[in-house]
Amino acid sequence: MVNEKNRWLVVFGAILIQLALGAIYAWSAFTKALTEAPYSFTTPETQAVFSAGLFTFALVMIFAGIKMKTCGPKKLAIAGGVVLGAGYILGAFFGNSFIGQLICIGVIGGAGIGLAYVVPIAVGMKWFPDKKGLISGLAVAGFGFGATIWVKLAGSWFGGLLNTVSVFGLPNVQSVFFIYGLAFATMVLVGSIWMVEPPKDFRPKGMKEEKGKKAEKAAKSEDFTWKEMMKMPSFWMTWLIFVFSGMAGLMVIGTIKLFGIDALQAYGLTVTSAGMAAGTAMAWYAIFNGLGRIAWGKISDTTGPKKAIFLMTLIQGLLMLTFFRMGTNPFMLTLYASAIGFNFGGNFALFPVATAKLFGTKNVGSNYPFVFTAYGIAGIAGPLLGGFVRASTGSFLMAFIPAGVACLVGSGVALMLKEGKHSK
Repeated sequence: MVNEKNRWLVVFGAILIQLALGAIYAWSAFTKALTEAPYSFTTPETQAVFSAGLFTFALVMIFAGIKMKTCGPKKLAIAGGVVLGAGYILGAFFGNSFIGQLICIGVIGGAGIGLAYVVPIAVGMKWFPDKKGLISGLAVAGFGFGATIWVKLAGSWFGGLLNTVSVFGLPNVQSVFFIYGLAFATMVLVGSIWMVEPPKDFRPKGMKEEKGKKAEKAAKSEDFTWKEMMKMPSFWMTWLIFVFSGMAGLMVIGTIKLFGIDALQAYGLTVTSAGMAAGTAMAWYAIFNGLGRIAWGKISDTTGPKKAIFLMTLIQGLLMLTFFRMGTNPFMLTLYASAIGFNFGGNFALFPVATAKLFGTKNVGSNYPFVFTAYGIAGIAGPLLGGFVRASTGSFLMAFIPAGVACLVGSGVALMLKEGKHSK
C-alpha cells in the first residue's frame, strides 16, 4: 500500500514500467538486420513498423486516459504489460514478414505501450504536486534509458542477442522479440503494484505554501475536461509545437544508424567500423534522452513549462540545421546525437507539465493523451520523411533542414501560450 511516507515507491514503479515501454526506441537496433536475409525489408518498410508503433501508441493512449477514471491506473498498467508482451511474443512467431511485424510489433506492441504509458505520469504528478516537473521527468526517464538497455542487449552486450540466441529455431530478430516480450510483460506487471492514486486533494507535509501573486494565480487556475481543452487555441498551439519537436527527434531515432553509416563511410571508416560507431551514437542518444527528461523537468519547475519549451525547441532547431554537416565523424556524430537526444527527451517531461499548467492537474490523465496525439503524427512524419528522402535522393540533407525549421517555428509559438480560463 502506498502512502505519503513511501510515495517514492510510485516513482520506482513508474521507472520500471517505462524501462519496458522504451522498447519502441530500440527499433534501430533491428533495422540493419531487417534489411538483410531472411527478411530483406526496404528502408521505408523498416521505418513503417516503427511509425505504426508510434501512431498506435498515441491513439490508444487517448482511450487509456479516458478509461483510467473508471478502471483505475493499476488495471490499466497491467493490461498494457500483457498486450505489449503479447505483441512481441506473437512477433516472434509471425514476424517473418513485413505485414507480420507491422501488426504484431507495430500495432499490438504499440497498443500495449499506449495503454500503460499515461499511468505513471498521471499517478506520479498527483503524489508529488510539489515536484511536478521533476517527477514527470523521472517517470518517463526510464523510457529513454530502457532504449539503451534493449539496444545494447540486442547488439553488443554479452555478444549481442542478435548474434548469439536462437529460440525455438527462430531467426535472430524473432528470437530477440520472444525474449523481450517476456521481459516487458514481467517488468510492467511488477511496476503496476504501486500504480495507485493518492487521497483526494492530497498535499504532502512540508510542501511550501505559495504566497502573494503566485498564490493568487494558483487559486485562479482552473481545470478543464478534454472536450473543453480542445476548443482552446493554447491546446492546438501546444499540439503543434509537440508535432514539430517530436518529428525532429523521432526522425533521428529512426535513421541515425543508417545516416551514421553513410556519413562515417564517407569519412573513411569501413562498413563494420561505421556501424559500430553509429551504434555507439545511438546508445548515447538514448542515454541523454533519459537524462534530458529529468533535467528539463527540473528546469520547468524553476522557469515554468512555457519558457522551458521555448528554449528546448530553439536549441533543437539549431542542432537539426547543422547536424548533416557536423555529424560526419565519430566524435561529432556522438556529440550531436547526445544533444538531440537530450532535447528530445525534454518533450516527455515538459508537455505533461504544460498540460497540467494550462488546463489543470485534475484531468491531466485524460487531457494529456490528446496532446500526445501530436507524438503519433510526429511518429509518422519524422521516420518516414527520413526514410523516403534517403531512398529518393541518397542523402538525409533535405530531411534535416525542414525538421530544424519546424523546431524554430515551434519555439516562437511557445512564447504565445496562455493558461485557459472558463468564460464567465
